[in-house]
Amino acid sequence: MGCMRWKVGKQKSSSSLAPLPPQAAPAIYHEQQRRELCALHALNNVFQDGTAFSRDTLQEISQRLSPSTMVTPHKKSMLGNGNYDVNVIMAALQTRGFEAVWWDKRRDVGCIQLSNVTGFILNVPSNMRWGPFRLPLKRQHWIGVREVGGLYYNLDSKLRSPQPVGTADELRKFLRQQLRGKNCELLLVVSEEVEAQQSWRTDG
Repeated sequence: MGCMRWKVGKQKSSSSLAPLPPQAAPAIYHEQQRRELCALHALNNVFQDGTAFSRDTLQEISQRLSPSTMVTPHKKSMLGNGNYDVNVIMAALQTRGFEAVWWDKRRDVGCIQLSNVTGFILNVPSNMRWGPFRLPLKRQHWIGVREVGGLYYNLDSKLRSPQPVGTADELRKFLRQQLRGKNCELLLVVSEEVEAQQSWRTDG
């Protein structure tokens, strides 16, 4: 699995001024795509922790949700290669004291209290590939987005490196653009306390 911590940002200096002490750029954890494990990558990228969840954990959850079937409705791979659905993601988050809040696309994302949201997981259509070739087919893909060091980043596991989204306002623009697309869904990752108090929303 491609798991890297990227340093972002550069320290600017001027020859006419005394050099400023170097500021440490935030290290961003970013898992890259392996098999069909985009749900696993999205979870770990949102938590910024490669040990937050494992393939075995998600596999055990999917089997627990449907113990009587060999091929469960919560995963499309009987070999444990991934492609887990939203039920597995929600159950996985609950094992760590978090909840996934499904976002109603009829509402504007301006109603989200960003400071109370740990991260975002989007389910979006994505092109399928066969080796180096892009196929004229799409399937659903999970991606993680979260704030690191004061900026929001797109941590899609299919990207070679984290992609800056920007400030809170730019994040809202990004989410609006994604949600206008066909077959796109948004989950807010919040703590159990935030979900209980509904404090992920600004309109009460």
